[in-house]
Amino acid sequence: MLPSREVVIRTIKFQTPDRLAYDFPPEYGSDFVTCGANPSPDARPPDGIDEWGAVWKSKGKTLLGEVKEFPLKSWEDFDKLKIPDIHDINRWKNLEGIREKAGDKFLLASGISIYERVHFIRGLENTWLDIYDAPEKLESLIDILVEMNLIAIEKYKVSGADGFIIADDWGLQNKLMISPSAWRKIWEPRYARIFEAAHNAGMFTFLHSCGYIVDILDDLIEIGLDVIHMDQQENMGLELLGRRFGGRITFFSPVDIQNTMVYGTLDEIRSYCRNMVRTLARLPNGGFIPRWYTDPEGAGHRQEAIEAMCEEFLKISKEIYGF
Repeated sequence: MLPSREVVIRTIKFQTPDRLAYDFPPEYGSDFVTCGANPSPDARPPDGIDEWGAVWKSKGKTLLGEVKEFPLKSWEDFDKLKIPDIHDINRWKNLEGIREKAGDKFLLASGISIYERVHFIRGLENTWLDIYDAPEKLESLIDILVEMNLIAIEKYKVSGADGFIIADDWGLQNKLMISPSAWRKIWEPRYARIFEAAHNAGMFTFLHSCGYIVDILDDLIEIGLDVIHMDQQENMGLELLGRRFGGRITFFSPVDIQNTMVYGTLDEIRSYCRNMVRTLARLPNGGFIPRWYTDPEGAGHRQEAIEAMCEEFLKISKEIYGF
């Protein structure tokens, strides 16, 4: 039986692992260990003030907060923006010995968002307006975040990380938040820099992005994205995702967190698991890693629904690989 790290690597490389890789709750186990800066420059507290000066407020049951006061309301104050010191050695002390602590698990390191962090700093509407009214200033802010990621990648390289993940939700329910052309002009080349640096450091690239992102998935694959972590699929369609992107990228996903996991019967959840494997994966070669949503209470996921999902994926793995 292959160690966890090798199972994940073979899955991403379509090199036929001996079972499904997965990231489930502790009672079911996980092939992953995560690591990151502490404190993280990309921290998103339920309440309080982050290092950039953004004021966060809790959204209720969910672990996530939302920004209520943005630190950079006007570009006139750009030079006054508090930028976290990414070089601070205390921020990286928790990485000491992390490879050994991770054992045979796949070590996934966290980066800094280059879209969400911008609108946490500027506000979402301001960010959208900046694309047209202040593109140079906008790009200067994004480049600060890119450089922070490049420094983080070097830290993770020394620590022996296997993968590097950024979290940027790009989609609304049925379209991209901004025009694909604006994304390609401003953000695509910057993701390309980050992905190239991660690959050069020996890491696979992961991006978490929810919403409707079909319009940029081809681009992301072309610039070096290895794994797409999407918690929603029904708004794009499993068949479409599998037909257009299956075999070209690895999907790292739970059962759709907004619909089937909330409203589906246990049998519907089990059926959806099988449809995910049928459409998104290219088994036995790889291309799909099932996972759970780590804020089940906030998303309204029942315990029995989580159990049905995890157990069905494990059952599918046994059917395909023998264990």
